[in-house]
Amino acid sequence: MDTVPVDGVAVRVLVADDQQLIRDGIASLLGIQPGITVVGTASDGAEAVAKALALAPDVILMDVRMPGTDGVLAADEVRRELPACRVIMLTTFDDEDYVVRALRAGAVGYLLKDLPAAELASAVRMAHAGVAQFGAQAVGRLASALARHPAGVDAERGVAGQPLTAREVDVLRLIAHGATNREIATRLYLSEGTVKNHISRILTRLALRDRTQAAIYARDHGLL
Repeated sequence: MDTVPVDGVAVRVLVADDQQLIRDGIASLLGIQPGITVVGTASDGAEAVAKALALAPDVILMDVRMPGTDGVLAADEVRRELPACRVIMLTTFDDEDYVVRALRAGAVGYLLKDLPAAELASAVRMAHAGVAQFGAQAVGRLASALARHPAGVDAERGVAGQPLTAREVDVLRLIAHGATNREIATRLYLSEGTVKNHISRILTRLALRDRTQAAIYARDHGLL
């Protein structure tokens, strides 16, 4: 059952879409979901960034294609200016290029707009908790990209070159499967604090930015 977050504080959401009917509809549907407060809306990427800086939302639902500054460019700017804010791309396009660009920009989710309101609300809460949310179509597009580019969709990034321990590899595999810190701790008989330390070392050693890039790395290097 969906409930308010454990700390009792609702997840603050900003909705960005260039079509007013869709934008207002998403905002209205999310606004009645438990544990979520819609703090504002934006009609394009530039306005989304400005509203994000002004309102400091926890999560932004960002359309991909918008006039001027598109959703991917806006997501990248939000990540740099507000690293704690999570961006979920919400779109009608499951185009491979958009999926890959969104991941590189730091988006923690890529979902299609036909998602039921309750599932979208759940995705928002999970993204806020640090769990990446990708629809089946997006996963398929990403898999196609990885298959064609075995060096990785983000090969130009470069890595620190430090080897992972066997335990860190176990943690990385579970991250790639979408497990939360608590689920990883339970599965590997570790404390959540130890899991967090492992994840921090993984990101540092592989020169990765976040869990999403870690999941891509795991898939790219045959760890699944």
